[in-house]
Amino acid sequence: MGGFNQQAFNSFVVDSDVVGLSETMIRLVSGRECNFYANWRVVLNDVALMDKLIGFVLGYIEDQVAQGKMERPDTIYGVPDAATKLGVLLQFHWAKSSPGLARGTHVLAMGRKQPKEHGKPEDRFFVGMPKGKTLVIEDTSTTGKSVIESIDLLLESGVEVIGSLGLTNRMEKTNDGLSVEQAIASRECKGKPIRYQALSTLPGLLPEICAKLNPSEDMKRKIEAYYAQYGVHPVKVA
Repeated sequence: MGGFNQQAFNSFVVDSDVVGLSETMIRLVSGRECNFYANWRVVLNDVALMDKLIGFVLGYIEDQVAQGKMERPDTIYGVPDAATKLGVLLQFHWAKSSPGLARGTHVLAMGRKQPKEHGKPEDRFFVGMPKGKTLVIEDTSTTGKSVIESIDLLLESGVEVIGSLGLTNRMEKTNDGLSVEQAIASRECKGKPIRYQALSTLPGLLPEICAKLNPSEDMKRKIEAYYAQYGVHPVKVA
């Protein structure tokens, strides 16, 4: 596994058409409406693109561990359903590269979006319950609601959550005025706030997207107005 290169990852996101603009307003799950989006489905459904993405994510994790910014995870767990495939494939490759891999050392974890009505907790909520130090991953982070729900379930199930990782952070505030980092840090494991990190931010990608797509001045102003209302920081796309 090589290290993580931010500019190479941003170019990968732009070239893969993950981020786009829309002439008509898009209604998000949060209920907010905007004219831009970050949709990782095109990558998560394509084997060649997924292979490249896995290399980037594993490189990022290795760098963070080497720099002391993240504990080395035993399990990488994808938030159901959006990041299920990504979590399973990351864990498979991560475990294969881990020293001492043997029967029983690493679980191939997967969560259920809808729990089974009966059975043990590890069977009701998971198809392979995470064990050891667990890193939770999701694709696009808006307010952090989905990942917080997953973290809460993991903590209630006795899983040690060491952190959360997003592919793209939209850099928006919750209705309570919190950033995703702050909202997730409200959860603790072993007395320490759970840290959120992201491989990219939507404001960081938007200038490249605008240079590629050459949107109208009106569309640019709408993006800036959206972040003036909901953003952690104001955004200038120019």
